[in-house]
Amino acid sequence: MKTMWLIGALGLASLSGPALAEDRYAERPPVIVSPDLTAPWITQLGGTPRRTPVPSGVRAAQVPPPPGLRVLYRQPPPSPRTQSTQIRPREPQVAPEPQAQGVRPVQTTVAGRPLPVIRGRIEPQFLPQIVSFDTSHAPGTIIIDSTSRFLYLVLQDGKAKRYGVGVGKPGFEWAGAHTVTRKAEWPSWHPPQEMISREAEKGHYLPASMEGGPENPLGARALYLGSTLYRIHGTNAPWTIGSAVSSGCIRMRNEDVTDLYGRVPVGTKVIVI
Repeated sequence: MKTMWLIGALGLASLSGPALAEDRYAERPPVIVSPDLTAPWITQLGGTPRRTPVPSGVRAAQVPPPPGLRVLYRQPPPSPRTQSTQIRPREPQVAPEPQAQGVRPVQTTVAGRPLPVIRGRIEPQFLPQIVSFDTSHAPGTIIIDSTSRFLYLVLQDGKAKRYGVGVGKPGFEWAGAHTVTRKAEWPSWHPPQEMISREAEKGHYLPASMEGGPENPLGARALYLGSTLYRIHGTNAPWTIGSAVSSGCIRMRNEDVTDLYGRVPVGTKVIVI
């Protein structure tokens, strides 16, 4: 009988133990753990060990552990895939220098003779200018000096307006006096059969005709000389001014032939020396 009373008392004590613990403490006392977090009984506390919070933007490895504790967690090294996707600073790219519009490759020689070209520009002496010019010819006469590659429009008072020109290449030089028999703006080009055959032997095939325009070899204006095939005309290759490159015609810059065209009428005397 005494034994059964003892068993009953123990059972009642076991049922009322938690309630008595709650009454004894206003809150549960803190759990004191050993500084050695590798102790086997740490797993009996439940949950996972708390880690020191890592400030934003700082890797965990940069935060020192609390004194007396060993670090259980380290950030793993980045995988090769992670490294390949990291943002890297873009290398500065140098944009190619843009090419100026309308600039053609500079040709340095024609028929073995250097062209008077400085980086695609005509030498200054071949640009229009007013010069002293001693002549017995009447004002309004055109005189072309094939050797110096200048065209002179005779003015009053011993002056002339001088233009640079391109003249006939070796074998196509000529001299003589003619008059301007016709004028044309943006003339069409009909190369003679002799020129077509001659150029075909060199592998250059010319069209039978070509309408006027910026790509036309006759350029913006043409002054036809007598009954010949020769003309004073513009060009689509202004860098050749000052050289012997044509098949006998006198070529000028489009700006210059347009200026000359407005100054002289049909019937103007032209002398080529």
